[in-house]
Amino acid sequence: MTIVPPAAAPPQRLIVGISGASGIIYGVRLLEALRRVGIETHLVMSRSAEITLAHESDLKIADVRALASVVHAHADIAASIASGSFRTMGMIVAPCSVRSMSEIATGVTSNLLTRAADVVLKERRRLVLMVRETPFHTGHLRTMVALSEMGAIIAPPVPALHPRPQTIEALVDHTVGRVLDLFGIETDLVKRWKEAD
Repeated sequence: MTIVPPAAAPPQRLIVGISGASGIIYGVRLLEALRRVGIETHLVMSRSAEITLAHESDLKIADVRALASVVHAHADIAASIASGSFRTMGMIVAPCSVRSMSEIATGVTSNLLTRAADVVLKERRRLVLMVRETPFHTGHLRTMVALSEMGAIIAPPVPALHPRPQTIEALVDHTVGRVLDLFGIETDLVKRWKEAD
């Protein structure tokens, strides 16, 4: 009888995609939180994300890149994260544009961000898409259903108000903490319902 050892746990390594949708602060705060808890991050930003950064933040592209363990060019389809043999815990796209979501859903990818997400899906790893659009039309919703059926988690950054956030940062942090909960990553960002203050 052959004894098959259990599969090794995946490395504490997470891919972070930042698309050009509004809400780039989610991706930035995600990188900051992962850095604090010692998770290796592989960042890929779309060109549109770089433009959005200039509109929504005083941060420079170099500031965001400095938060990641490894940075990949969005056009580098030969990057490590484009291969299923490169083991990760999965990927979060924060924020996720409807265009990126649609490419991931069809598997017709045009850049490293959507290719890496497609790889995460095919390898049956966790993919979380913080889809940033409202309102959604029926085509958007059908695409989300298709992705959910493929195993992705659709997690629009809907603010939780029960923690009574006093700042935008607190609002963002709670959402980021809840997304990291999906990977079993504990942070101090979440004020949990009914837990003691």
